[in-house]
Amino acid sequence: MTDVRPDADGGDDVWPFPSERYLHEWAPNVQLAQNAWLASIDSLTSPDRKTHELIRMVCTVIARQSLGVERHAKLAAEVGATWDEIAGSILLTEPAFGIVLAVEAFPAARRGFKAASDPAAHDDDEGAGA
Repeated sequence: MTDVRPDADGGDDVWPFPSERYLHEWAPNVQLAQNAWLASIDSLTSPDRKTHELIRMVCTVIARQSLGVERHAKLAAEVGATWDEIAGSILLTEPAFGIVLAVEAFPAARRGFKAASDPAAHDDDEGAGA
């Protein structure tokens, strides 16, 4: 789930989010401020970490950000979320935002969940879409 591209010197840059590469290049102070802001959000002690990641995953479902759905499903699973908790959280978006968002989010969420439980399985699924 990282963006790896050759840089100008022929080496590989690794960025957790594709946008960070461009922020680093064009607006490094914005990137630093954004990273500090995200770190402060990550340091919240309530809600618990699993709930925190489920909430952030649902926000990315609503925003139709499949990479975010995958990332936060993985992080939620890493701190103990079950597939039922992940899927149920996604389905909670349905009354306000419609079933399409939920259905579209399931493949990315499944990839993230599988990556947390078996990273080797994630590598095999990368091009499969689910």
